Amino acid sequence: MTRGGRIGHAAEVLLRRHQCVVEARVAVTGLATVWKVRGPSGPAALKLYHGGDMRNESHGFDLLAALDGRGVARLLDREPGLALLEWLEGPSLGDLVRDGQDDVASEHLLDVARQLHSGPMDLPEPLPTLEAWFSALFALRMTSDCPSELRGDIGRAQAIARGLLASPRDVTPLHGDLHHDNIRMGARGWLAFDAKGVIGDRGYELANAFRNPVGADDLIRQPDRIRRLADLWSVGFGVDRGRLLKWAAAKAALSMAWSSGGHLGKHEEADILSILLEISEADVPLTRS
Repeated sequence: MTRGGRIGHAAEVLLRRHQCVVEARVAVTGLATVWKVRGPSGPAALKLYHGGDMRNESHGFDLLAALDGRGVARLLDREPGLALLEWLEGPSLGDLVRDGQDDVASEHLLDVARQLHSGPMDLPEPLPTLEAWFSALFALRMTSDCPSELRGDIGRAQAIARGLLASPRDVTPLHGDLHHDNIRMGARGWLAFDAKGVIGDRGYELANAFRNPVGADDLIRQPDRIRRLADLWSVGFGVDRGRLLKWAAAKAALSMAWSSGGHLGKHEEADILSILLEISEADVPLTRS
């Protein structure tokens, strides 16, 4: 597989199997190149991983296969380093938010989450655990230029994460990266994609969505928006509101640990972590009289 115009032999074999032809390259990320292809039943997405390395998305395809289209893009076929998926034309829920429709997008995201968790999932092998994921946060080291306030906030987030992991509720397979830009409109409605696949507390599933979508920097920092989402999603998804907010704060810190490579200095999302911690520790619903 290459980052250029050639899809490689393995992809060509898979496309012939499904009588598909390449139409256009539609996206290139640090992890993969996505092509729009077309076969007898219509368009599909061919995802080619750079160097054939699926990294943290390999377990996500096990999850997609188990869901078989329930709330997610259907996995049509896969081989090492590549996958053929149901085509999602768009827009994304992130596009809706960026167009001023945050409330509408929040409801759709909740609906997708409920679909994902509306039935059992028969997985061929165990998924990674949230405990394994959060080991990166617990091992995080601060560099000399890390602000003292951020050091303190990371310590608070570590304590919150340990408490949540020590008292799990409703442990279940999770999409693991459910947020606005990972949900797009397709022929069957709003569907999630780019699953990571992890097992853990159901309350974690919506944690990452509080800090999304990309390009809505002011919005995601609004405390009233965070409280409003916590009210909506805790009731609609059937999870404890306080734990949901704590997972949101813990996930913000975990994302910092991942993006910093294990050595944290200054970080552009330090203020978001601080806001999430303050709200999660106060835990006062917006709708409370």
